[in-house]
Amino acid sequence: MQAVRSQAFRVVGSRIKSVVPARSLCPQVIPVVQRKQFATRATGKDTELVEKKDLQNDIIFKPFDEVKDELSLVEQADMNGSPPEDSFARVGYTKDAEYAINEQINIEYNMSYVYHAMSAYFDRDNVALPGLASYFRAASLEERTHATTLMDFQAVRGGRTKLAHLTAPQSNYQNEEKGDALHAMELALSLEKLNFHKLRELHDVADASEDAQMSDFVEDMLAEQAKGVKVVADYVAQLRRIGKGHGVFHFDQMMAEDASKLATPSTQY
Repeated sequence: MQAVRSQAFRVVGSRIKSVVPARSLCPQVIPVVQRKQFATRATGKDTELVEKKDLQNDIIFKPFDEVKDELSLVEQADMNGSPPEDSFARVGYTKDAEYAINEQINIEYNMSYVYHAMSAYFDRDNVALPGLASYFRAASLEERTHATTLMDFQAVRGGRTKLAHLTAPQSNYQNEEKGDALHAMELALSLEKLNFHKLRELHDVADASEDAQMSDFVEDMLAEQAKGVKVVADYVAQLRRIGKGHGVFHFDQMMAEDASKLATPSTQY
């Protein structure tokens, strides 16, 4: 009988089999060690460890007190106002940054205008270089897309887009010494490099305004622009090798293929 009390049993078929001592079925008392939870809290210039439960009673952020200034600006903004302060979305966006973005919009549109004129020149019946015509048409559309992207950025940040006058580009790109293809491509390279410098200046404005979001936005444009400079620089090198003769015809065929890669569905007519 004593043996029965000290063991746990189960019936397997007609046999009774011992499974585990009965004492293991009894709940055991497991000691609970309570550890204090700590968190960091800034005290002056140092950071000290304090019990986490103490932070539960601390007021870290008072939204209804700290939002008063921004709420006042939103309430005073006019629905159809033109001053910068009449914007619901504007936050941390300086007038210098807004002005610089508008300048860059004008630069992108001017480049688009020049490339469009180049496209029209190479599409003439007495020039007949359709590959270069297609390439510069696609380049024009790409610059216009950049201008639209900047206008979208202006709207997101609560700025006001102001378009300026465009300078009329030249319509003839003939050059007796270099040939029209090399002459136009060297001009395009100069424009791409100038645009890179202008984007650097735009980034400087963002840094001076301590506008991290704008800096990040311009850095993406700079990365793309650097690649664009390299592409056009390669074209200039290739055209200098082949000169003004028959090689320009084969170069034009290559440009037709490159134009199809440059023109995305979002930038086609």
